[in-house]
Amino acid sequence: MGTIDLSVILIFTLLVFICGMSFSKAGKNMKSYFAAGGALPWWMSGLSLFMSFFSAGTFVVWGSIAYSTGWVAVTIQWTMCIAGVIIGFFIAPKWQKTKALTAAEYISERLGKSTQKIYTYLFLFISIFTTGAFLYPVAKIVEVSTGIPITTSIIVLGVLILIYTAVGGLWAVIVTDVLQFIVLTAAVLIVVPLSFDKIGGIDNFISQAPERFFEFTNSEYSWVFMIAFGLYNLFFIAGNWAYVQRYTSVATPKDAKKVGWLFGALYTISPLIWMLPPMIYRVLNPELGELADEGAYLLMCKEVLPVGMLGLMLGGMVFATSSSVNTTLNISAGVLTNDLYKSFFPNTTDKSLVRIARIATILLGLLTIIIALLVPLFGGIVEVVMSLAALTGGAMFLPPLWALFSRRQTGKTVLIVTFVSLAINAFFKFLAPSLIDLTLGRAMEMVVGMCTPILLLLFYEIDLKYSKSKTTAYDTYETNRKLKELQPEEPSDGSNKKGTRVIGIGVASTGFLIVLLALIGDKAQILVGSMGFLVLMLGAYIIYKTKK
Repeated sequence: MGTIDLSVILIFTLLVFICGMSFSKAGKNMKSYFAAGGALPWWMSGLSLFMSFFSAGTFVVWGSIAYSTGWVAVTIQWTMCIAGVIIGFFIAPKWQKTKALTAAEYISERLGKSTQKIYTYLFLFISIFTTGAFLYPVAKIVEVSTGIPITTSIIVLGVLILIYTAVGGLWAVIVTDVLQFIVLTAAVLIVVPLSFDKIGGIDNFISQAPERFFEFTNSEYSWVFMIAFGLYNLFFIAGNWAYVQRYTSVATPKDAKKVGWLFGALYTISPLIWMLPPMIYRVLNPELGELADEGAYLLMCKEVLPVGMLGLMLGGMVFATSSSVNTTLNISAGVLTNDLYKSFFPNTTDKSLVRIARIATILLGLLTIIIALLVPLFGGIVEVVMSLAALTGGAMFLPPLWALFSRRQTGKTVLIVTFVSLAINAFFKFLAPSLIDLTLGRAMEMVVGMCTPILLLLFYEIDLKYSKSKTTAYDTYETNRKLKELQPEEPSDGSNKKGTRVIGIGVASTGFLIVLLALIGDKAQILVGSMGFLVLMLGAYIIYKTKK
């Protein structure tokens, strides 16, 4: 990687950092720090949800699967599209109507404070591993592109991310997510045609691809796996506390629906274009092995992108993937502050709570860095992501989600379902191979992980119905929720307008940078210049709309 590419990375890093830090004064209270004031524009929230979810493994996890198995990677990601549509119709508006600041606050109000505290401890424990699994791909991308040791990358990037997340709160997360979406969309629309050109066109790609490269499933990722993984995505995207924040931070249930629908629409299109570069690289270089295929996406970019654009693509990848880290850090700090610290010290002022939230973000960020450093010892990022999904996805997120729609479930029943499901999943993952010589394949591991909580919750639902159990707790919750709906909305603090303006400035600056790179580039100047001009005009339009 040359001097120009490295300079572009530094410039883009500085741009993202400045955008995030520009909201240092936005966190005046808990609602503005963790919910962006509760009136976030739906398109911002939807794009942020997309970036927070998609970036966790698109370039490394799904890119690795795309390189090794082909179209299967697209099929896996289409399950996320279906999940987004279902969430948009049924679940996102339900979350918005709870009027809760965090999912933990909803659990406390609906299922009781003791239930909420147990879930909070579980969530914080699991989220540390989740953010570590998110941070590792970022460092892997940097290592493949620049040769910087992965340990150094993890530490430096981790510190950078936690600084602007701690300072700017949710607005810093949202604005940097939207900026990264624009940048990466522009960059990948340049990579795909250049990749096809590198191997002589679409016909050559199809004819030289490995056998069964374009089949929708294979022995490891079968239709059984796809159905189970689709259920996992539904539970995870609908119930993960970090993503619930995207549904509760918009102004109305209708806006919450649009968040889910936008997510689903983007996941209809994006897998088709994001997975092509690593698939094409399989034809160009079929010799990658072991964990080396985790870098297939970046290796294709290095082959085809003109000078400077590789740096911009890398910068976009790094901060897009890191958006999963800052999203989880933000909500984890919110849970620690709003739902744990505040319960012990209820008279703490808003100013003090925001300070505690920033300290919590930093501490959680340091733990994330440590976990990311240990990912290679767990068998690589694909194994970590899939195992976390099977072990915790259904067990952790489905029971509280079920309680959104059920009058009968109680704190006791959802906790029993969670702990029994976690115990069964852990048994088959860690103990069954040695005790009874039984190792579940990828598909069955996912099936057990998703079906166990479903069957347990269904059993309880039927049992509670026919035992005519009382619904006193639910009735009390509904009464309090309706009272919260009647409370007057807080006046706007102007942060929506500021957030949109910062996004416009960031997008326009990026477009200007791409145009400059086209002028000094060594190839594909018209393609790069045209894309840069479009991005520049989009940024200018966003700025114009805020002034108007």
